[in-house]
Amino acid sequence: MTNPATPGTPAAPSIVVMGVQGSGKSTVGRLLAERIGVEFLDGDDLHPAANKAKMAGGEPLTDEDRVPWLKAIGASLASAREDGRTIVVACSALKRWYRELLRASDDELAFLCLDGDAALVAERLSHRDHEFMPPTLLASQFATLEPLAAWEVGITLPVTLAPAELVERAVAELAAR
Repeated sequence: MTNPATPGTPAAPSIVVMGVQGSGKSTVGRLLAERIGVEFLDGDDLHPAANKAKMAGGEPLTDEDRVPWLKAIGASLASAREDGRTIVVACSALKRWYRELLRASDDELAFLCLDGDAALVAERLSHRDHEFMPPTLLASQFATLEPLAAWEVGITLPVTLAPAELVERAVAELAAR
């Protein structure tokens, strides 16, 4: 997986690293982007201020709240594809229709789903301080999460693996598809 330099040249598929908060999306996404030599985009950076305030207040986002955010991520994916670039994006992408909305921006898009049980992820969250995602939102994220369907392009890996191992497995398994 390399990133072509010529605009308009087909790039390797961009990848969305997805999962609930605390699953390691940003950590694994950054490492994966570095490993394959492409740009990393943290989807959290594209949340509107109203979304951040709502989550910081402990209120889960609604589908209506998420659509503009997903469209902003989609615009970044489409721009990369048009320029012949591959990017790695950290984005919860919890529901299938969210992922389909993203895929509408780049039909070659692949997903890396980071999967872990609620107790393990909650333990991880107890050791971090996120700008606007309190641990109290974890249950709502697990309730919303729809695993990758067989027809979706992507892989699911367990968060029990070390980040470097997740990256190596992701590179090997996504390249094999």
